[in-house]
Amino acid sequence: MPCSRQELEERERRILAPYAQLSSESRGRKHPEDPPDWRTQYQRDRDRVIHSRAFRRLEYKTQVFLNGTGDHLRTRLTHTIEVAAIARNIARALKLNEDLAETIALAHDLGHSPFGHKGEMALNQLMKNHGGFEHNRQSLRIVEELEQKYPGFPGLNLTWEVREGLIKHATSYDDPDQRIGFEAACSSLEAQVANLADEITYYSHDLDDGLDSGLLEEDRLGREVELWRQAALTVQREHGQLHDECRRYFTIRCLIDGQVRDVVHTADRRIQEAGIQSADEARTQPEALVVYSPERRRLNLELRDYLYHNLYYNPIVHEPNLQAVRRLEELFRYFLQNPDQIGEQSRRRAEKTGWPRAICDYLAGMTDRYLILEHQRLLQNRPT
Repeated sequence: MPCSRQELEERERRILAPYAQLSSESRGRKHPEDPPDWRTQYQRDRDRVIHSRAFRRLEYKTQVFLNGTGDHLRTRLTHTIEVAAIARNIARALKLNEDLAETIALAHDLGHSPFGHKGEMALNQLMKNHGGFEHNRQSLRIVEELEQKYPGFPGLNLTWEVREGLIKHATSYDDPDQRIGFEAACSSLEAQVANLADEITYYSHDLDDGLDSGLLEEDRLGREVELWRQAALTVQREHGQLHDECRRYFTIRCLIDGQVRDVVHTADRRIQEAGIQSADEARTQPEALVVYSPERRRLNLELRDYLYHNLYYNPIVHEPNLQAVRRLEELFRYFLQNPDQIGEQSRRRAEKTGWPRAICDYLAGMTDRYLILEHQRLLQNRPT
């Protein structure tokens, strides 16, 4: 006999911690639906995210290096997959709901603009008189409204807990706002896990991509970044002399492992000390419980500052992104002046939201390469 949803829910009740968010206790969906037969509610959500158009477009959106500049460099999609894997590992260790943590991780960047955070900043500036732009809010907008896949409702109709995790997602890069319907001080512990998994992931893969591109050097990292020095010494002690690629990979693996261990032990201690006995009780805490230890937080800030100075604002990374962002800005102004050139779906949306928001939605959904091609077609190939 197939494993039913009820059996999966019973398994959750049996093996998860009392403060885990059980799928059987979800606050539900905006639009009522019959429950799935052989999946939990969060497993259905995960599948809906993976099958969305916004998820597929992440393959051609910039993470740090402009998309298409290197076959092995991360894209927004590969970043997302790595976040989901780390989120599952942490959630499993803490006996939290892996499916919910994974789903939030998979959906957390659906609303990201082309050209990474510089593209996001540009759209926010262009929209400053029209409500601004922030990719967490845009992720929520996508799953609640912009995806058009189902006949009975707009968006993906995800559960309340997944949408809560999206609007409250916050790392050192992000600036989410509160939203009606998600007023609790904190999000679920699973959402907090996805949040930290995002940080752990971009610290590690940005180091990897920086080294692969030649913009970062192991020797300098060893002298100037304590986390790297600790990981490199561990690898040397345990494995001796390795060839370059293997040594670099294992050093980053060691760094990730240290981050995960720190989060798991720190979060477990804080949860026990707070005496949390339910998922909703975790939401009432004055601050997040899934965090780094103070010492690890200090070391991560040192690493972040190093990456800002030596990678993110390195001219080889920064200048191509700025040039690409200028194309985004020029297209935004072009569509404002020539709304007839935008797609039919966006024209219909403009009747409800106004042209600036409809154009912002259109541009934010573009991949890097499609925006560049549209810029060439509409602005660079015009007769003079």
